[in-house]
Amino acid sequence: MRRANASALVGFILLGFSDHPHLEAVLFVFVLLFYMLTLVGNLAIILISCLDPLLRTPMYFFLSHLSFLDLCFTTSLAPQTLAHLRGPGKTISYGGCALQLYTSLALGSTECVLLAVMAYDRYVAICKPLHYVVHMHPRVCRQLASVSWLSGVANSLVHATLTLQLPLCGNHRLDHFICEVPDTTINELVLFVVSILFLVIPPAFVLLSYGLITRAVLRIRSAQARHKAFSTCSSHLAVVIIFYGTIIYMYLQPRDRYSQEQGKFISLFYTMVTPTLNPVIYTLRNKDVKEALKKLLSGKLGSLRRH
Repeated sequence: MRRANASALVGFILLGFSDHPHLEAVLFVFVLLFYMLTLVGNLAIILISCLDPLLRTPMYFFLSHLSFLDLCFTTSLAPQTLAHLRGPGKTISYGGCALQLYTSLALGSTECVLLAVMAYDRYVAICKPLHYVVHMHPRVCRQLASVSWLSGVANSLVHATLTLQLPLCGNHRLDHFICEVPDTTINELVLFVVSILFLVIPPAFVLLSYGLITRAVLRIRSAQARHKAFSTCSSHLAVVIIFYGTIIYMYLQPRDRYSQEQGKFISLFYTMVTPTLNPVIYTLRNKDVKEALKKLLSGKLGSLRRH
């Protein structure tokens, strides 16, 4: 308990990109730009999913949850990162570090499960269209979303709590720009179990779902119907590849394969760029979303909502 109290007073020093002071101004603009894009893009997706009657479907219900996750995930990290990049003060309190660790782990783990749930939604829509209304009933959608959130929170409570129980180094220095799970023997075991649950099983489920989807689509005789089916899934598949690809590269390969500096830039891409790409991908690849955005910008969605 005395160690925890001392840590609360001293806090931690996040070294971040201190070794590259000439890059900090550039990185500040980079993080600020992508944070603003993340806010605008994901808020727009949430708004149109709630306001447009045509988008009140399971697919957009889960998409709004994904946007909310990305919004919260980046917000839990970006302000602190910007503060550290702007000036010499690079400290974070013990409580702030703990909160950031719990929040980022919970949101990231939730997204891992939610993307698998979205793959299941696409599988039912294409492979079992006659049963879609039953399988993806609003009550079922809420239950699946709740399972995603609860699993993420459970992982965070276990993983972050074990991390915070580790002995603290005397210098209280973290060679990162965010509070990350450190590399220790205990954490390696926990990380292995977590990786199986969140980084192996969900992607395997996604691959299985899209394998069945591909087989079903190739049986469709109409070229136009095949194109529409593939177009419906391509946005989600692109998000899945970017999200899981980055995380698997970060956490499933041995840390000695890349340097600490490389890890920081990979984390920067994962935490700041990936949440920006999701709304862009869904907007550019989806006609319904583009039409809803046009209505939102022209003020027509508000009138549709009232009627």
